[in-house]
Amino acid sequence: MTKTLDRRTFMAGTAAIAGTATLPTPAIAQQAPIKIGLMTVKTGGLAAGGIHLEEGITCFLKDKNFTLAGRKVELIVADTAGQPAVAKTKAVELVERDKVDLIMGPLAAFEWLAIEDYLGQNKMPTMGFGGAEDLTQRHRNFYQVRTSDSSAQCLYPLADYAIREMKLKRAITLGDDFAFGYEQVGGFQKVYEDDGGHLAKKLWSPFNTPDYTPYLAQIDPRAVDVVVQVYAGANPIKFTRQYHDQGFKLPLLGGSTVADDSIMRNFGDEAIGLINSIPYTLDLKTEANRRFIAVMNKYYGADIPIGFYAAALYVNGQILEAALKTTGGKVDDRDALIKAIRAVSLSETPRGPVKFDEYGNLVFTVYIRRIEKRSGKLINVTIKSYPAVSQFWHYDPNKFLEEPVFSRDYPPLKS
Repeated sequence: MTKTLDRRTFMAGTAAIAGTATLPTPAIAQQAPIKIGLMTVKTGGLAAGGIHLEEGITCFLKDKNFTLAGRKVELIVADTAGQPAVAKTKAVELVERDKVDLIMGPLAAFEWLAIEDYLGQNKMPTMGFGGAEDLTQRHRNFYQVRTSDSSAQCLYPLADYAIREMKLKRAITLGDDFAFGYEQVGGFQKVYEDDGGHLAKKLWSPFNTPDYTPYLAQIDPRAVDVVVQVYAGANPIKFTRQYHDQGFKLPLLGGSTVADDSIMRNFGDEAIGLINSIPYTLDLKTEANRRFIAVMNKYYGADIPIGFYAAALYVNGQILEAALKTTGGKVDDRDALIKAIRAVSLSETPRGPVKFDEYGNLVFTVYIRRIEKRSGKLINVTIKSYPAVSQFWHYDPNKFLEEPVFSRDYPPLKS
């Protein structure tokens, strides 16, 4: 069952059972539902992705009749509104009032950063979504893992593809002026330059920029071979349209939030040819992905937009189910639960094979796609897959962690 704000009926029923049951206390505890706290965004500018997160895990649990490893599951959804202060309040409520056994989310990196210490102090097993690199690198916490992707993780293969497959040696990047944008560009820049490319310029714009003309004016088609955008939210749609309207013909590449399948209906023909890199693709022809799509359509209708956000939380359900089978359905030993989660390795998920590295970040397949128009509809077509991509790419983790985290100015431009 899924609960949001009104939990009085559930609590009253629980109290009645507690007052009349004759079974030993441990048996009662074992029969109690496992409580999952989902921290997501249901209001504000990030709501679309946040709602898809809820759809993904709810879809998985519905298909399992809200039962994992023989235990009933209760999903408690907390709307963080995409604000760190609200996220902190919701985390405290989930941990101290609702007594959840596990947290999934939050959506945004800046939300997770705001609650990281609190969750760690309370030893709360957390399957986080936000991309902030250091959450599974220099400042990782044993009780927290990332089940989505680190900010830079999909940009490493994109840089590799630009250099090795497209032979594009001079690039300019444009991104949102906050940490997620910095870390994506940093990942692209590191691999691109190490592979012999030249990054000419990095441009940053405020998150809700309505007009990209001042930034487009700084693109010199004579000086670069490719334009790379790493915008998030509705920004990729606005930027791509304005890029096309300004008459640019340079190849356009995008990061993991630029052309998610869930936003494809918002693009026009200006997006045809856009190359993007992402941890899930709708056109993956596997039984696991077909099953996921069918279940999403079953519970949300044939027109539901399906993309990475929903797929990631569906896979969260698979990971949790596998871990609970290891613990025998027990969640009271938090050390044992998080150890079981970290040990999960799955060969069949909608995303393809997934497993955790020793730092608590997923290793997974990254898909390079091109937007094409087929039968009058824009779709992403997978053109190359990079299996087993690590948050460290091909670099030695120890040497990688000796360097600063990617930022607005790191790595610096070489010229």
